Amino acid sequence: MISWRYTGNPDGTSEQNRELQDRIARFARMVFAISGFMLVASVVANLASGRKPLDVLVDQTFHLSGQLLALAAWLVCSRNRQLSSRLLAAIDAILAISLCTTWALIGLDAAARDPVEFTIILAATYTLILRSVIVPSTFARTLWISTAAITPVLAFFILRGAPFSAEASAEERRTFVVFSGLWCGVAVFTAAMQSRMLFGLRERIREIRKLGQYTLAEKIGEGGMGVVYRATHAFLRRPAAIKLLSAGRASPSDLARFEREVQLTSRLRHPNTISILDYGHSEDGTFYYVMEFIDGIDLERLIATDGPLDAPRVIHILAQASGALAEAHMLGLVHRDIKPANIMLTARMDEPDVVKVVDFGLVKTLSAAEEESAVTFVDALVGTPTCLAPEAITAPDSVDGRADIYALGVVGYFMLTGRRLFEGNTVVEICSKHLTETPTPPSVRLGRPVAADLEQVILGCLAKAREDRPATAQALRAALLTCSDAARYDADAAREWWRENGERMRRSLPARDAHAATIAIDLSSRKAG
Repeated sequence: MISWRYTGNPDGTSEQNRELQDRIARFARMVFAISGFMLVASVVANLASGRKPLDVLVDQTFHLSGQLLALAAWLVCSRNRQLSSRLLAAIDAILAISLCTTWALIGLDAAARDPVEFTIILAATYTLILRSVIVPSTFARTLWISTAAITPVLAFFILRGAPFSAEASAEERRTFVVFSGLWCGVAVFTAAMQSRMLFGLRERIREIRKLGQYTLAEKIGEGGMGVVYRATHAFLRRPAAIKLLSAGRASPSDLARFEREVQLTSRLRHPNTISILDYGHSEDGTFYYVMEFIDGIDLERLIATDGPLDAPRVIHILAQASGALAEAHMLGLVHRDIKPANIMLTARMDEPDVVKVVDFGLVKTLSAAEEESAVTFVDALVGTPTCLAPEAITAPDSVDGRADIYALGVVGYFMLTGRRLFEGNTVVEICSKHLTETPTPPSVRLGRPVAADLEQVILGCLAKAREDRPATAQALRAALLTCSDAARYDADAAREWWRENGERMRRSLPARDAHAATIAIDLSSRKAG
């Protein structure tokens, strides 16, 4: 349960602490901005009235101190270093109380020149309301912080004898004090109630977003069967990716396919295949499984934002993907949805350009004993139109590992040229080109030479007849590694590329492509007609 109270975690590594630190920084930043605007307006007005700049600066001493206080809290909480929950709780309370005290001192100082009456109380109460929205906490905590913060304001005004106008009668002064007290009391209670409501709402949202020991964060992907979220393990603090069965896909056959995806993918142990860490059901029956989190970028985004890759890097990436597919094919599994978006690229400290093949949601087993018509797509066109092998279009129930090899050839072509193998306005047009059109060699598409051996391997993968392609993924990997450009891959240069571009590429957005989405079309009804 979230609490801004000290919870015995002095190293401050919890997700709640990180969130609290960010919210305090936001609060301080907003106070700094609003107060800064009022400071500038006050200085301009005073200078316009003919006062000397030095006198104006002296008059704004307390206002400047409030600015510095907000700036200091902003900078401290904006640092990457995580602060402890005890320190954050102290900063939260001290900032609110000190700011309101500063506003009171501004009022006392200004009262010597002009009657400000209720303006300072408004500033203090608005500060407390703002804090309750941005840094919500429990009712009791918000109540005591707000009470402690507003007390100096009322005390200074009462001791001074508000309102400040010399002509004010005793009755007017008493009325002002009573009214101010009521105003502040209502503001304090409102802040506490509002903070409790927001705090409770955030609690409920956080509980909803928990699956077992994992807490969901932002959505990072969506496939045909489910939605993928970034998540964090409650105790290990290890990032992970969680895939949930999509809403509306909870029929028995959908659930069976989703569970089957977990069972089949969990067999794979290749270092270039994404790992399954856990699976289960939430309290409301939602099925999910947990994968390793890949802090990188898929090839779709990479090429869309950075353009074609050089031949050595293409070979390095394709060889790793071929290794992952080789293991899957040896286990009798066909991916059926190899495409740029399903090949992730990341970097480890010891190795750049590490490939991870993801999303086995359309995987097909080659063992008839394991095929179940209620679970797998039988007699259905499945995959991504731009990467479909000819046999996946004409006889989708007969595909084998060579359909994945064709798709990997499409990916290699895309990496080399930055262009789709075949382009068209409709799915039918693209599928027709896969069946009948001879691919334009990458060197012709680029308008510059490409190593003949690599071009031959890519075009071999794109052969219309499956028997003309590399027989296995292992054979494809071997052919890639014997290409002349394979020896030119420079790991140091790749590592430098990740240092310079990694963060930018991770933030880049994928290009929108009307035909890049995975499809599943039932063809049985058409045949029946």
